[in-house]
Amino acid sequence: MIPERAIRFPVRTVLAVLAIVIGVWALLQVILITRNVLTWILVALFLAIALSPAVAWLQTKGIRRRGYAVALTSLGVAAVIGLLGWLVVPTLVDQVNDFARKVPDYIDDLTKGRGRFGFLETKYHIVQRVRDAVEGGGASKVFGLSGTAISITKSVLTMVAAVVTIVALTYFMLLEGPMWMERFYSLFSPQTQPRLRTICGNIAKSVGGYVTGNLFISLIAGVTSGTVLWIMGVPFALALGLLVAILDLVPLVGATIAAIIVTTVAFLGTETYWAGIVVLIYFVVYQQLENHLLQPLVYGRTVQLSPLVVLIAVLIGASLAGVLGALGAIPIAGALQVIVVDWRAHKTGTAGSDAKDATAPADA
Repeated sequence: MIPERAIRFPVRTVLAVLAIVIGVWALLQVILITRNVLTWILVALFLAIALSPAVAWLQTKGIRRRGYAVALTSLGVAAVIGLLGWLVVPTLVDQVNDFARKVPDYIDDLTKGRGRFGFLETKYHIVQRVRDAVEGGGASKVFGLSGTAISITKSVLTMVAAVVTIVALTYFMLLEGPMWMERFYSLFSPQTQPRLRTICGNIAKSVGGYVTGNLFISLIAGVTSGTVLWIMGVPFALALGLLVAILDLVPLVGATIAAIIVTTVAFLGTETYWAGIVVLIYFVVYQQLENHLLQPLVYGRTVQLSPLVVLIAVLIGASLAGVLGALGAIPIAGALQVIVVDWRAHKTGTAGSDAKDATAPADA
């Protein structure tokens, strides 16, 4: 007969396990509550890393004080944004006004079942459905006016607060970043500090290169698509080009979504179908060039990630934090890769060569 064995846990161990569980739960709750603020901090960190090379370049050109270099960099970015706004906003406002003036014509065609949007009435009887909904529950149930105004107000205020906060965080990160990094390095032994400096430097190169490269690709997408739309006479070419540039920031899927929206507008907004066909051909050709030429150059020379890892990272990031998660997934994955490469290099005793390979340009 096997004797019974009693397993006893010390009270200190039980309390320690409970404290760890409670601490993890509290940490998750804090992250959940402050997820918007943490997202702003992450966006500001990426922008600060992307602008750091410009600050360092100014310091090498005679502006020794970092505060002056950061101020000049900030003024330069503000000037570029202001110039783009001065060039784009008036035309954009005119196009939006033109669209508003054409809305009554679109509604008239819709109610009479004619024009490009007439099929909505002839096939789906959309006007009668809206009329029945208004009679049954009032306009508030059709448009959700009971909570839409409050929701829109909150969204606008949140967006304004986000922009102001991100700008302020980016400025102070640029200004005080090196000081905080030195404090972080000082927490470790002198033997460990060179390794940490190498890791952080490689991460900064990876993230900064990705951010600037992605912005450059989006600029190319917006300019080329807007030019094609303008040549083909598609209405609201400038606004649609700006939409393409914004959506193209989202890796892998952003350009496809933009192509669907813009091609639909090209088919519906022009007299002939040739404009829509040309726009569709343009997006097919451009996406092939972006996927096989531009993006490999950016991702291969900055974050060194395979297409499979990029896809997995984007899917996980999008499921966790939506569009911002998809935008930040690739640089985060690149930073994790730098850490893994450094750990493997020190484990195998090939720290020098592998650390350089982590950020070296990829061969074709």
